[in-house]
Order: sequence, then structure tokens, then C-alpha cells
Amino acid sequence: IYQGRRDALIDGLARIGWDVPRPQGTMFAWAPIPEPYREMGSLEFASYLVTEADVAASPGVGFGSGGEGHVRFALIENEQRIAQAVRNLRRALTKL
Repeated sequence: IYQGRRDALIDGLARIGWDVPRPQGTMFAWAPIPEPYREMGSLEFASYLVTEADVAASPGVGFGSGGEGHVRFALIENEQRIAQAVRNLRRALTKL
């Protein structure tokens, strides 16, 4: 189940121009903030995703200073919901 969710997210993000490493054996995907948005930092970028795309991600800085520059997605939704999230991200992330 998680492999299908992971693939739906990672493949969908790749299609919109966001290169995210494919996680192995976890229910989370750590995504580096895309370059055009990196100056926002993880907290502001995560807030932007919620307000502009209706997609929740955890700011990496919440997991320590090493997490800054990333957001973490939890693979808790089904593949259809993930596909909708990717569509929302495509509309919100116009700089990709």
C-alpha cells in the first residue's frame, strides 16, 4: 500500500518538475524545497503549501536544523487523494 502511495507522490512530483528522492521502507517522503522557493525556508514554504495548494507537509526545521530546506510528506492518503494533491501543487507552484 505504501509503495503505491510513494510512487503516486514521487512520480507525480517529478511530472510537475519537483525532483524528490524515492524513499525506501518508510511512510514519509523528505522533499528538498525546489530552488525557486528555497529562500522561503521550510516553515514558510510548508505554510504556503497549505494556503495555496491545500496540501499539508511538515516543515523540515521542526525535526532539527538539519531538516531545514526540506518538507516532509506523510504517505497517509490513498493514491487518488495524492493525485489530487499533486494537481493542487502543480497549480500553486508556478515557478517550477
